[in-house]
Amino acid sequence: MSTLSNRADILMETSPASLASESYRALRFNMESFVLAQGIRTVSVTSAGRGEGKTTTVLNLATAYAQIEKKVLLIDADLRNPSIHHTFGAAQSKGLSHYLMNQATLNEIIVQTPVHNLSVIQAGAVPSNPAELLASSAMRQLLEELKQRYDMIFIDSSCVLSLTDGKMVAAQCDGVLLVVEHGKLKRQVAKKVNEELELAKVKLLGVVYNKISAKHAELFLY
Repeated sequence: MSTLSNRADILMETSPASLASESYRALRFNMESFVLAQGIRTVSVTSAGRGEGKTTTVLNLATAYAQIEKKVLLIDADLRNPSIHHTFGAAQSKGLSHYLMNQATLNEIIVQTPVHNLSVIQAGAVPSNPAELLASSAMRQLLEELKQRYDMIFIDSSCVLSLTDGKMVAAQCDGVLLVVEHGKLKRQVAKKVNEELELAKVKLLGVVYNKISAKHAELFLY
């Protein structure tokens, strides 16, 4: 079992009574209706660019689901710039890339976290061909097998505009959440993001507006 070394990332654990934690609960609640109705089990969380809060969002959303007794798995599929392992105090060891390259078994890469009901798969070693690995049949088969083990699977993926990786992951999931820093995403960029997701035939579940000022301190899902 890993330890929580960067607990500040998971407000649902460190500050459960905070307004931010309540916002993550609201996000979970807003998702639940169509997750149940549409049988959604795999959700990719991405953003237009870096620094918009997608990793913090996926960490807390996965924790929020785990806290209602869902069996949850969080996968770090950002194979070029992985970060989930920092939160859980684990060195980058065997992870997703090793599995996709037939260098590890599934049981070897799943790690139970200190958060009850939450397991993680780290990214693993940075490969030379991340986009090809994420688009492979091995990735599709992996997600299908994991659906038999977990109630919800959340995937932290690369930013959708800068790399093809994020689109590769999103296309293999039941849906995608787009995390946007409030006031940052310009109209033309938003249009480009939407076009990219449509080309990938991705089911956009909603847009999470993040880093809103204290006056409007809430995560919004549209």
